Amino acid sequence: MNKKSFFYVVSAVLLLAWVFVTFRHMHNWGGWLLMLFYFSLALAFRSNKFLKGLSYTVVIIGIVCFALYEPQYFISLGSFKFSTLIIPLLQIIMFGMGTELSLKDFANVVRMPKGIVVGVVFHYLIMPLVGFGVANLFHFPNEIAAGIILVGCCPSGLASNVMAYLARANLALSVSVTTISTLLAPFLTPLLLQWLGGNFVQIDFWTMVWDITKIVIIPIVAGLSFHYLLRGRFGWLDKVLPLVSMGGIAIILAIMVASGRDNLLKVGLLLLAATFLHNVAGFFLGYWSARLLRFQERDCRTIALEVGMQNAGLATGLALTMGKIATAGLAPAIFGPVMNVNGSSLASWWHNHLPPDEVAEPEKVEEVSLT
Repeated sequence: MNKKSFFYVVSAVLLLAWVFVTFRHMHNWGGWLLMLFYFSLALAFRSNKFLKGLSYTVVIIGIVCFALYEPQYFISLGSFKFSTLIIPLLQIIMFGMGTELSLKDFANVVRMPKGIVVGVVFHYLIMPLVGFGVANLFHFPNEIAAGIILVGCCPSGLASNVMAYLARANLALSVSVTTISTLLAPFLTPLLLQWLGGNFVQIDFWTMVWDITKIVIIPIVAGLSFHYLLRGRFGWLDKVLPLVSMGGIAIILAIMVASGRDNLLKVGLLLLAATFLHNVAGFFLGYWSARLLRFQERDCRTIALEVGMQNAGLATGLALTMGKIATAGLAPAIFGPVMNVNGSSLASWWHNHLPPDEVAEPEKVEEVSLT
């Protein structure tokens, strides 16, 4: 039995064991078995080039399931509340993003202004409005509805760059739209949230501007400075930062799910359907809007991914600063894994269907965390 088959067999055994203990109401074992099932499945996926991109998302799903079963491990240790780790972890993740940037990324604004402007405008137009529509369609409690709109008002995340690479899209355009949308977030995110979500939850505009600045802008500027002043002098740090980012996202999601477990069990399936609809609508409307504007296929794919994929981690941090992690923080906790599953599936489909205008292999990109 080869390594790939071994992990699939282990996954099947663990899943059967989880079904058995669930029917026997031995729920104290359920969380451990379900988490190990997903971890084993992730290891099996690592051996398949088409499923490899899903391995991290599968791990995240396993951690989320464990947090639902055993929330006490992610809430506090003595008097220390784990929720206090969320903001520092987000700042580390944003610092890591800054270290991967260069002034060449900003030069792309001059080289392809139309694509970047359209990508950013569609991102901040489509996702907030779709989020508002979905929140009203499902009639969620106010703070949970506000969380859906909050996700829609956030910038695109680094995961969109990975998906753009896998989808044979325009990687340079993807990186540029992510960068510009992130830098505009301190003003556009609070403005849009106040406009669309003000009836659901009270928004302090200037407080949120500062919160996003300290979570996103300051760490990115620090990371960009590090890139030019010290990058390469600490080789171990260049290798560790992506791993820290991935681990940080997993910890943040676990804390969020544990904190909002009771609310999540009440609205979990409906919220899953709502976030799925929100995400897929972003991909669909982003792609066809670009097609209507006569963009090339590679650019249409890029804009679709940039519109549909959000920085769910930032939405998490903002829900925490608002004091509503157990309610407004639920939609980001679900949206992150959902968008990565959907995005990976879409990227895999596009990977196997070459754009008619492609004349060369896509650029190489390093693996980054799926925020």
